[in-house]
Amino acid sequence: MSESRHPHSERRLRLGLERLGLDVELTAPLMRYLAELEKWNATYNLSGIKIVDDMVLRHVLDSLTVLPALPQLVDGARLIDVGSGAGIPGLILAIARPGVKVTTLDSAGKKARFMRHAIRALGLANAEVFEGRAEDHVPDDTYDFIISRAFASLADFVTVTGHLAGPDSRWLAMKAHVDDAERAALPERWLIESTTRLPVPGLDEMRQLLVLRAR
Repeated sequence: MSESRHPHSERRLRLGLERLGLDVELTAPLMRYLAELEKWNATYNLSGIKIVDDMVLRHVLDSLTVLPALPQLVDGARLIDVGSGAGIPGLILAIARPGVKVTTLDSAGKKARFMRHAIRALGLANAEVFEGRAEDHVPDDTYDFIISRAFASLADFVTVTGHLAGPDSRWLAMKAHVDDAERAALPERWLIESTTRLPVPGLDEMRQLLVLRAR
């Protein structure tokens, strides 16, 4: 994806990175990721979003909004993205934080194949893919952060991933909206530690990050 093909998308991404306080040098590798996604999406329908300009907003910048809210996501941390799809937010975070060890997890074969391809194409030494259900993943070590975007419910999210966590792990739920009933349905073992609004540059829609921990 050269600048001549998508100059507006590249400018939008660069501006968004600036507004999030992130390194604008991330523009190039993130656009390369979108180039691979655009190419595969034409054949495999990995994402319902087809226009690159929309991918910048709804995939890349949407994912990156968690970084200013998570100063503790530092080099050496282990993160797993559950239900990663095309690598959102997992591979995007792996690009932005090369010192963080990222595992992306999805049970759909075509999505797992794309993510492996993207990791090779971008040379992401800090990322790997688990193809399967979260319940079937038995990692060598626990994860510091367990993230998911728009998971079915908070209760389901923490229940199916509980075995992936250590005593100090945090669950990161990226959600558009969480009502009182969903909060009340959270099993007693877990509590919501914080809720942070995530403003996506250029997108006037509600986003929030809920950080959960085990009691």
